[in-house]
Amino acid sequence: MSRQRTYSRVTREALAMLGKLIRVSRAEHGLTAQELADRAGISRTTLSSIEKGAPGPEIGIVFEVASIVGVRLFDHDERTLSLHNARLDDKLSLLPRSVRRKVKEVDDDF
Repeated sequence: MSRQRTYSRVTREALAMLGKLIRVSRAEHGLTAQELADRAGISRTTLSSIEKGAPGPEIGIVFEVASIVGVRLFDHDERTLSLHNARLDDKLSLLPRSVRRKVKEVDDDF
């Protein structure tokens, strides 16, 4: 028996908003749903799920569809996005590879 994943209200609202932004931008660009699906290399059903804000489609596919219709996911152009990614790589290289809870030492000295 599989358990269905639940999402917070904020996540559901963000997915719905992104889907609507994609749908509006598609319409403004004069693309049919089938044309956009073909350009993205996905089925019309997957595009419909994205535009409805469903959490199922892979994030890479959603980002690709948004990019095709010009929906900016970040407030940066491509060059600035690359610079931010490089800075984050630098920061990640300074951080530990994993986070572990500190084990409390038992004070057994009576």
